Amino acid sequence: MKTISLLLDSEWYDRYRRIANLNIRSSIYDVTNRCNLRCRGCFFFSSGENHVKEETNIKQWEAFIDKERKRGVNLAILIGGEPTLCMDRVEAFYKRLPSYCATNGLIKIPRDKFPDMMVGISLWGSSEDEKILRGKDTFAISSKNYEGDPYTYYLYTITPKQVGKIESVVKRIVDVGLKVHLQLLSNDEGMEGFSWRPEELRDLRFEMDEMLDQYPRTVISCKYYHEIITTGKMMGRTFGWRECSSVTESLDNRQPPVKRLIHFYRWAADLKTVHRCCTSATRDCSTCKDGAAHMSWVMVNKRDHLNSTRDLQNWIEVYEMFAKLYRLIPW
Repeated sequence: MKTISLLLDSEWYDRYRRIANLNIRSSIYDVTNRCNLRCRGCFFFSSGENHVKEETNIKQWEAFIDKERKRGVNLAILIGGEPTLCMDRVEAFYKRLPSYCATNGLIKIPRDKFPDMMVGISLWGSSEDEKILRGKDTFAISSKNYEGDPYTYYLYTITPKQVGKIESVVKRIVDVGLKVHLQLLSNDEGMEGFSWRPEELRDLRFEMDEMLDQYPRTVISCKYYHEIITTGKMMGRTFGWRECSSVTESLDNRQPPVKRLIHFYRWAADLKTVHRCCTSATRDCSTCKDGAAHMSWVMVNKRDHLNSTRDLQNWIEVYEMFAKLYRLIPW
């Protein structure tokens, strides 16, 4: 293992210093159990995580968020359900913590109230794919709601049926002046034809690389992330329960202890229940393709990337990508 200053030239060292000082302490919050869609393959509903009694008193939410801030959280990741169904709760987070909102984009977040909140819009493919998996072409609505918004990007979940076809989706995003991050479907509901085969993952990796090369101002990604998300391997290790860093702290009884996100929790909408991880307790960790979980896996393992200049540069690029997606550093 070599020291960072010996591995990096001045340009890369400056990039390293920019992210090294971020000190990210994130947690995830189910803002509501309700949604205005029922997507096939949605881990939230397929795992039954919506079966808690939702807290409806906004004062209870405000007090809870204040406690989270005192606990050291400096990035609130708001999911659901569909958070925009409960704008008062989103506003309570936004006023107290740096916040990111994951949404399907059908309801526009008012920028007069949330001028600089980062918004990630879920997208599951082409118009035809979306109608099959989500019941409607959400892009037709979300793109009108957020066209040209500098604090919004699409979180494009790629399925096996879209391999070889993702450029057409990326082009649509380019045309509405937004950016895109790529991740993969985890087939939580066992839909036929939507489980990944090795050859599909291999082809997709190269296709993702091509999109990054061709649309570098639109695609927020890096090739090391593409390698890890499609192979499930990092530095000779395989992603799974024994490796995942995004496990709720109070439920993490793994021995020996695993490198993990500091004080990470995933809270249910009753403000009492905690979920196992950033996705669902019913998911087989060996099949998990969650992008944030794989990014975090890299981020907490910096020491393992200090063997060569290229390894450390790979680590920096993944960390930068994460920071950009949550608007901790500029695009």
